[in-house]
Order: sequence, then C-alpha cells, then structure tokens
Amino acid sequence: MEILFPVTELSPYAKVGGLADVAAALPKALRQLGHAVTLVLPHYPGLDEHGLLLARRLSPLNVTIGDKTHAIAVYSTRLSSQVDAVFLDAPGLLDRPGVYGDASGDYPDNAERFALFSKAVASLALEWAETGKRVDIVHCHDWPTSLVPFFVKEAFASKPELTAPKTVLTVHNAAYQGQFEKTLLPQLGIDWKEFSVDGIEFYDKINFLKFGILRADAVTTVSETYAREIQVPPLGHSLEGVFKQRKNALTGIVNGVDYAVWNPAVDPHLVARYDAEDVTNKGRCKGALQNELQLPFDPAAPLIAFVGRLVPQKGADLIAEALPKLLRSTEAQFVFIGEGSDDMVSALAAAVAKSHGRAVFVRGAQEVLAHRVFAAADFVLVPSRFEPCGLVQLYGQRYGALPIVHATGGLADTVIDCDAQLETGTGFTFDEPTADALVGAVQRAVAGRSLVRWNALVRRVMRLDRGWERPARRYERIYLREPLN
Repeated sequence: MEILFPVTELSPYAKVGGLADVAAALPKALRQLGHAVTLVLPHYPGLDEHGLLLARRLSPLNVTIGDKTHAIAVYSTRLSSQVDAVFLDAPGLLDRPGVYGDASGDYPDNAERFALFSKAVASLALEWAETGKRVDIVHCHDWPTSLVPFFVKEAFASKPELTAPKTVLTVHNAAYQGQFEKTLLPQLGIDWKEFSVDGIEFYDKINFLKFGILRADAVTTVSETYAREIQVPPLGHSLEGVFKQRKNALTGIVNGVDYAVWNPAVDPHLVARYDAEDVTNKGRCKGALQNELQLPFDPAAPLIAFVGRLVPQKGADLIAEALPKLLRSTEAQFVFIGEGSDDMVSALAAAVAKSHGRAVFVRGAQEVLAHRVFAAADFVLVPSRFEPCGLVQLYGQRYGALPIVHATGGLADTVIDCDAQLETGTGFTFDEPTADALVGAVQRAVAGRSLVRWNALVRRVMRLDRGWERPARRYERIYLREPLN
C-alpha cells in the first residue's frame, strides 16, 4: 500500500512527546512489511542542522483556506530509515520552532496553522492521485492533523473519477483536542454547515479532534485499555460519547520499541553494552552514571529513575510528595530527568535538595542522558494518573530497569505485577494514583531486588518482544479493513 503519514513531530528532528518516537518507528516497520510510507510534516527551522538534505520542488502547492491562498513550498528527502519524507513550508505559519508554541505558551494562531497544514496534506494527496501516484491510506495523528479526513473527503469529492484514500486517525492522548472559538471557522476553510453536534461543534466551540473522530474511516488509540477508558468519564475528557459512537471503528494498538534506537546491546550512548544473556555491564553503566551525576558510588544501592514531563498527568507531584518517605524507608538513589511547569519543577527540586545527595534532578529534555539512565537504573517510575500507552516502561524493560507503574491505560497492558516470589510478572503496579500507593509499590520492588530470583526476572523481562512488527501488522489490518460506522 501507498501510505501518507501526516504528523507534527518526528524524532529526533522535532520532539515534544512520544508521538515523535512513534512517527520515526512505525513507518519504518510498515516499510519492512512491504508498504511505501511517506511522512508529511511542517518545515520546521533547523532541519538542516540534523544533516537532512532537502530537495525543494520547483512548483509550490497552492492551497486556499478561507479567503487566503498560500503558496506552500514542498521539500522532500529520504530518512536514514529509508522512509520518504515531505516537509511543507508556509512562511510565517509552518516554519516556526517549538512545534506547538514557544517559551511563552502555545501559538495563538494554531487553529489556522494546523488547518492549513491539514488542507495542504489533502491537496498533496489529490495532486499525487491526479498525476497517477496512488495513495491508499492517509494515517493522521492527534488533533493537529484531525482535519485531514474532512479535507481529503472534500478534495476527492470534487474529482469523482479518482478513488479517495482511506483515512485513519490515531489518538495518542484524548486530553489534547484542539478547541478554538467558533468565530475562526471561516478562516479554517470549513463551511458553517459542519458546525453541528454531528460535526466540529463542541459546547459552542470548534473541536478538531472530535471532527477527526467523526470523519475518519477508522480510529485507533495506543492501547486496548485506553480504548475502553476513553469511552467513559473522566478519561474521555467530554468526548466519551463521540468515542462510544465510533466504538465499532475504534481499535487499541499498543506502541512498540524501535530496537535500533533503544537497545542496550547496540546503544552508542552507553559506556558498556549488555543484553539479556549477560547483564554484567549494567553494573558498569550504573557506576558511570553515579560518577557523572555525582551520586555516591554504591553498586548495591537500588537506583530508581523518572524520565518524562513534569506535569500532573505524569504524576510528577506524587513523586515530589513521596520522595521524603522513600528516602527514609529505602537505601535507594533517585534520578529525575524532565521539564515542566515552574511549580512542578520547584516542588521536585525542593524535595531533591533535602535528599542529602541521594537524589539528582536534571531539568530539560535530555534524550542522550535518558539512554544512560535506563541502562544504569534498577527501576523506572511511571506513576501517571492516566497513560494512553507510555514508552518509558517499555524502554525500561528492554534495559533491565523494572517499571513501577500506576495500572492505567497502556501501563496496565504492558506491565504485569510481579508475585511475591518473582516467578511471574514484568514489573510492579499500584492501583490508585496516590503518593502512599507509590511508596508501597517502590518498597515492594526494592524488597524484591534482594531475592534470589531477581536476576532471572531482569533477564526474562529484557527478552520480551516489544518491537514494532506486531503493532505494524495490526495497523496493516486496520488499513485493509472496510470502513465501519
């Protein structure tokens, strides 16, 4: 199949969250199954700094939205994964840093920016079809591309002799919906007849994600449990009725891990590599990280890590609240890496400052350091209040850092609670997102590390197949399935 894959993030070029990793890995896995995938992204500044050699097409893509016609410059390249990529540039709109905003917050014209990007994607698909290049699937992701299904149907309706591609929308997080004032509708190139309860209207505003869910031929989300959770409050975030309306077209597919990037056997960022057959060098990685971050050198101390955004969804406040109890009740060391709101950062930094050197907080999105942290850690904390899928627990499992998670969404689907003898299970879970429940799970995990079966558990978890082939085959079946109401 010929698959067009519009996204707003792509690791390592433009990354805000896990979507960037998915956008880099899933097309590669689909290509390995024999499909042709072309990524489509905004033309962010700084792409050349990553070594991308972009070829600019001579003729622009003329896209009319509202009362404006934009000449969209089209750049193309082939990534190192051998996946093709197209970058669309509308000066002043699509060529900004920060993806969704800058240090002061979201860009105020994001509705116009991503409506333009979405219509440009539809225009590109139509142009290819008109020139004989078949497009079978347009696979969209999250609210910034949720207008694509509508614009694709609209574009191909004007050319009934052409076969319209099937549209698929993957919801990575239903909390982010793209809600804007209804007065913007004419500027987005959408007729007022679509402003209805069965269209883009949502509590007298417009809602990009809702519109995409209703207009896409198929809807997926990133775990089976999350697919059920979003059909009821509170995790439907007021869209539970819409998800339930499309339940026959809704499928949960857990994300995978790109083992070319996240694999201690080949990871170039580690001082020493290791695998499930010989984990000896994991100890060397711990010692190197303790030295790098100026933690006390102690091979026997359990090392517990958190890597992620410092926001309430990720349970960052639970960690700050729990840390004093954890320091008193265990001999563990702690490493925290992340960026977030000033109040969350301050709360965590204050708790770390009272740790007497046993905890370290590194502010910022430090991806290279994250590789070394996974390799050094005995455990990774993922205390999210809700988690559509989660990748940290999957990375941790591959690196032999056992996940300690709140059993929700994809965390519940990928982490099985260990029994007392460590004979079964793939991590440690707790049922309620509270600091006390987190403390209890960490204490249980640290106690388990002293058991004779610990090393066998680590090796067994490292051998889990969390790669992308199985998820890619499930997406393949979605692409082939007839559209459902």
